[in-house]
Amino acid sequence: MSWVWLIVRVYTGWLWLGAGWEKIQKPAWVGGDAGGAITGFVRAALEKTTGPHADVAGWYAWFLSHAVLPYAGVWSHVVAFGELFVGIGLILGIFTTAAAFFGGFMNMNYLLAGTLSSHPFMLLLAMGIVAAREIAGRIGLDKYIKPWFARKLPDSR
Repeated sequence: MSWVWLIVRVYTGWLWLGAGWEKIQKPAWVGGDAGGAITGFVRAALEKTTGPHADVAGWYAWFLSHAVLPYAGVWSHVVAFGELFVGIGLILGIFTTAAAFFGGFMNMNYLLAGTLSSHPFMLLLAMGIVAAREIAGRIGLDKYIKPWFARKLPDSR
């Protein structure tokens, strides 16, 4: 099964790497206009909070309004480099479980903001990688760093 998870992991990582790389190339994400793209994304999400079947829940709209919009430049960098690092981690199989978890966390936030796209599928892949954590990174750098961490960390028994 390690080979199956290698394929899933690299495919998912490639999607994240491409998304992150695209963002870090654009000034609206990490350049002089950092925050511009995420501000547009958040404002579009806030427009989806009305009506009997709103796409964005009120509590999440509050989070976007009070925690994301005022710090759009910071969040812009977090998203762009977060996507890039998740992609690198999944492709190389290093800190695989953490990379998949944070990828899934970002997908969940995109879904909560009312964006569908490929996010449900990517969230499902991330959940599978996290569930298969013992074998998902076996063909990758986790094979070498997990034993190193096991020797360096104190025994918790």
